[in-house]
Amino acid sequence: MARSDLILTLVRAGMAGDRALLRATVEALAAEERAAKHTTLADRLAQALSVNGSAAHVVANGVYPGREFVAEAAPQRKLEDLMLTAVAQRQASDLIEEQRRADLLRSHGLQPRHRVLLSGPPGNGKTVLAEAVAEALALPFLSVRYDALIGSYLGETTQRLRKLFDYVRTVPCVLLFDEFDAIAKERGDVHETGEIKRVVSSLLLQIDSLPSTVVVMAATNHSELLDRAVWRRFQVRLAMPAPSRGDLVRFLAKAFSTSGEARLRDTREIADSLWPVSYAEAAEFLIDVRRRHVLSLGEKRFAEFVTEQLALWSARAQVDSHGERSDKTPVALRPAEADPAHQGSEANAAVPTPVPSRSAAKGARPQARRPRTGTGKRRRSADAAE
Repeated sequence: MARSDLILTLVRAGMAGDRALLRATVEALAAEERAAKHTTLADRLAQALSVNGSAAHVVANGVYPGREFVAEAAPQRKLEDLMLTAVAQRQASDLIEEQRRADLLRSHGLQPRHRVLLSGPPGNGKTVLAEAVAEALALPFLSVRYDALIGSYLGETTQRLRKLFDYVRTVPCVLLFDEFDAIAKERGDVHETGEIKRVVSSLLLQIDSLPSTVVVMAATNHSELLDRAVWRRFQVRLAMPAPSRGDLVRFLAKAFSTSGEARLRDTREIADSLWPVSYAEAAEFLIDVRRRHVLSLGEKRFAEFVTEQLALWSARAQVDSHGERSDKTPVALRPAEADPAHQGSEANAAVPTPVPSRSAAKGARPQARRPRTGTGKRRRSADAAE
């Protein structure tokens, strides 16, 4: 009997026994076969795992149920291109090594870590770290589509969530739950409905049952909103903080060196002007500078565009550390000071313009001020005495 027929026979016969253990074993086997490009065998294994072995896992047009709930992208970013803390760099490297040498760990009864939780303010590398892990492991990079996953009817989201995990179990991949707090909120919140509580319970069970061939990474900007039971499910928990001034200097120096524009301007001076920003904002600043430089067709030096963009970026609306918007324009960019005719008029601008009296508006001549008399002087003295 061929190897594939033997495996399928064992699967069908074992479905009546310890289904949980057998299912996990066959899912891992199907994932290994798919990674080895044995797609036909992997598809037949997935089909055999369906209910009673009769429901086809692959439809006629080649679309897998659950595939519509994820978006696949080819990973481009590399781990060495990212600015990470020492702890995050070490943990990511260890995770990649464990996944690459999973066979050695399994031979000793161990499994590689494959569940990672990333937390921190937006724009500091959570999503790109997941992409870099997928690139290092040469795995598909899948992002969960909440617009397709979350339904409006009772039980619909839970059912779709089950289909999603049924799909990824047989596909070695890096699965990213971005904005994880949208689906893993605290169940003790009295303002949440019972539906979201059922979704969170189902999500935690599904994460627990994932094989180690699937690296699931969750990213959140609001870790305080996550359910307390979520934290235990993740073997690696990394904080992705905003860059310090020193981190920003190193980030800019690395960016300028790779683009051939090093030493055009002191990177520390640029970092002091930009800080505090996220890595994503700093990268966007560099893109803005290069965009203006390209459009100028060499009419200005690159350093001149850096100076111009620094002035514009200092005037942009932003969110402070307390989450409040700030739309104040710096004094250096106010129109009154930009116009030479208004130079030196800042003090005068603070003096209110006198409002003409009613008689002056009718064209009447202002009355002359009466001379002070001694009576008035004595009256002020009496008032002072009182």
